Formats: sequence, structure tokens, C-alpha cells
Amino acid sequence: MKRDGEIRLLLEERRKGASQKLAAARTGMSERTARKYEQAGTLPSQMKKPRVHRTRTNPFDADWPWVEAQLQRDPALQTKTLFALLCQAYPGRYQENQLRTLQRHVQAWRVRHGPEQEIMFQQEHLPGRMAQSDFTVMNSLAVTIAGVAFPHLVYHLVLTYSNVEAIRICFSESFEALAEGLEACLWQIGGVPQWHRTDNLSAAVRDLDREGMHEFTQNYRALLVHYGMQPSANTAGCANQNGDVEQSHFRFKTAVDQALRVRGSRDFGDRAAYERFLTDLVRSRNLTRSQRFETERTALRPLPVSPLDFTRELMVRVSRFSLIRVLNNHYSVPSRLIGARVKVRVRSETLELHHGSAHVLTLPRLSGRNQRHIDYRHLIWSLVRKPGAFASYCYREELFPTTTFRRAYDALLEGKSARADKEYLRLLHLAASTSETEVELAIGLLLDEERLPIFDAVRELVGQTKPDPTPAIGKATIDLASYDQLIPSRSHHA
Repeated sequence: MKRDGEIRLLLEERRKGASQKLAAARTGMSERTARKYEQAGTLPSQMKKPRVHRTRTNPFDADWPWVEAQLQRDPALQTKTLFALLCQAYPGRYQENQLRTLQRHVQAWRVRHGPEQEIMFQQEHLPGRMAQSDFTVMNSLAVTIAGVAFPHLVYHLVLTYSNVEAIRICFSESFEALAEGLEACLWQIGGVPQWHRTDNLSAAVRDLDREGMHEFTQNYRALLVHYGMQPSANTAGCANQNGDVEQSHFRFKTAVDQALRVRGSRDFGDRAAYERFLTDLVRSRNLTRSQRFETERTALRPLPVSPLDFTRELMVRVSRFSLIRVLNNHYSVPSRLIGARVKVRVRSETLELHHGSAHVLTLPRLSGRNQRHIDYRHLIWSLVRKPGAFASYCYREELFPTTTFRRAYDALLEGKSARADKEYLRLLHLAASTSETEVELAIGLLLDEERLPIFDAVRELVGQTKPDPTPAIGKATIDLASYDQLIPSRSHHA
């Protein structure tokens, strides 16, 4: 079969006056072929006719009416499901390698008779107009800190025009995490877009109805007013409306995974080292977008003079159990605060407790509901005087700071069951008074020697396991004679 270009060249030679034999020779074809196309007066592509006959028998002819009926009933049925039903109904009639044949037939049916599909409309992004943000879970990357699993999220913000991105590590999708993440990312980018679109986060958006109408929370509006941005949110269940950041999630996590593979280890010495790793990765990814970002940078509005440092403040009273309840979670506090009303400044990762203008305590913030953070150091001073309360204390399991302390209690139950609670509380009191690490080490040594970790034995070992005192460094003697040699003599200047 000749190509259209060859026949056009043949006809051009003939129009110039060349004989059929000469024109055929110049175009590299036989005179007979030249005569055929010249008499036909059509190009090769126009002479091809679609094949209407089958080269082989359709193996699904007998069952196709059933397949078509199922597709008409529910077009969302997958071909694999239909094929499995056919194999189940007619054992031995179909082989596994015929699935692809059925998929082609089903695809052809969908094109001709299937339902209309939703159309995605490509959007035109303008410089400085919009940033999209969302949270993404990073647990699948199996990052560890000093050998311990580090479950976390990343708040991810992307400028839709240049795709420049910024991130911040967080541990929940709370409003505080959203506010602190948005502020951190805007300051990393160095400018403010006109609009900020977020997912349907309850921390920022309240749905009014199913028509896509939104009401933004007062705190979220206050945050955006500080930065001069307009709020926007996608319709519930329509993640494609936040598509730029959704796609960036996938690509960012893929890039992190590849960088970890190149690094050869997913373990980091501390959180700061991991944060530097992510920051360097984001910086290198943004370098590939520098050209479009230069255009967008001029369209971004300047940052305010300082961050908003937005935080929620709650007033709570410390109960007689030396506990406070904040956002449906319980936290222990020092007993000296019992009965006092304290102001709690809620941040994404911490709770800051203030009494009047004085800062009295910082606690790690818990995620979820009905969680508890009980620090034995806050309670032990009273418990050691009331050892009988330990057995039925509702938060007793929180009073075992490590597995070693739990082993110590179990050993005391076996060896001195009548005084186990009192002995264990004395160990906790010793840990709170001295060093938890040293007490844990002493308990471990006693257990390894199959000795009972009673208070007196542990206290004796704690005194022996203290680290050597820091050596005293004497005052250095400074000899200035060597420096005098560097000063030129007066005679030399003369």
C-alpha cells in the first residue's frame, strides 16, 4: 500500500508534463501501480474501506444478551465481575485469557450505548489568584524517629498557577493545625494570594445544605481577614474541585518516598532532622517551578507585619482530682492548682496554661475525644500518702510510665502482694524526686538479677548509678609573650 504523499508526488510529476513511465520512476513505483492510482483519482487513504467481517468467531455470542441486560440494569458493573459470573454459571466454557476480549466488547458497548459521563473542565489559573491546601496522612511512608514510629500528617499548600508548594508537620486536622499551617506556609512562600480554597474541613467550613452552600466559621474568617484572602471551599464529596493540592499530595509523597530510598534509611535522629529533610526536598522541588513563580511573585500581595499567632482560649477550673477537661480530653495538672480557674491557650500541638498573666504549665495536646494525659509527677505526692487509692484509681494504667515500671509492679505483686501498691508508689515518688531514667535503670538491674525491686534496693542503686560529676576545668594560664613577638619593634618602625 502506497502512502498519500507518494501519490501526490506522482500526480505533481504528471501535471508538470512527465510521462506516466517517467513519473513512476521518479516516485519509486511501478508503471502499473502509477496507472492504478491515476485511473482511480483517489488517494490510498481514501481507497481503504473499514472491515465489517469478523476474522474469528465471537466466544461471547451466546451470552452477550445476558451481559448487555446486566449493563443496561447497572452500567457501573465492572467487566471482571460479569466475567466471573459467567465462569461461575458455565464452568469450563471460558478461559482466563478471554477476559480481555470481553473487556473490548463491553468498552465498545459503553461507547455506543452507555450513559453520559461527567466532563472535567480544564481551568485557567491566573498568577496570584488562588492557593489550595489540605492535610495528607504520611503514615504509609513508615518514618521513624530514633527507632520509634512517627505517625503524623502534613499540612500542604500549593499555589495553583506556579504549583509552588509549602508544608508543615502536624498531628490532627484541628482548626489550630489549619491556622498554624496556613500561616507557616504563607510565610515560607513570601506572599499572599487573593483566594484560599480548602477541603470541606469542619474546622473551617459548615455545610448549610446539599446544594454546596457553605458557611465559614468565625475563627477561619478572622484568620483570612488578617491576611486579606477570600475563602473558598469545594463541594462535599467533590475532591476534584481541590484537584491541584490533591494531585500534589500524591506527587509530594512519591517524592518523599524516593528521597528516603536514596537516603537508605527512614529513621531520623530527632524531629528537627526530619523537618530539615522535608524542607530541603520542598525547596528542591520548587526550584523546577521558579520561572512561573517569578511571574506569580509579582501578583502576590505582601505579608502583614507579623503573623496573627491565632489561638483559641478557654477558661477551665481544675477539679479536686487535679484534672482539667479541654476539648473532651482529660489532663492532669499539679495539685497546687486545684480549685483555680486557668486560661488554656489551645495550639495545634500544645496547651498553654496561664493563671492570670503567669504561665504555669505547657501540656501536649491530645487528638480525638475521651483521651487522657496523666503525669504521675502531678499526683504522686498525694498518692504516696494515700496508697490505698492506687488499686481502684480509674487512671491507674497511666501511672506506669514505662514497661520496666510495669514489670516492677508485677514483681512486687508476686513477692510482696500485701505491700505491692505502697512499694511501687514509693518507687514512683523516687523517680519524681530524682531521675526517672536512673530509677528505671536500677529496676532493670534488679530484675535482671532476679531480685525484688523494693524501694530500699532501688534507692541504693540510684545513688551508685549516678553519672560521674562533671570534671572541674581549671582557669587557663595565658602567656602573652608569644603575641609580643608578632608586634614589630619601635626600631623597625624608625
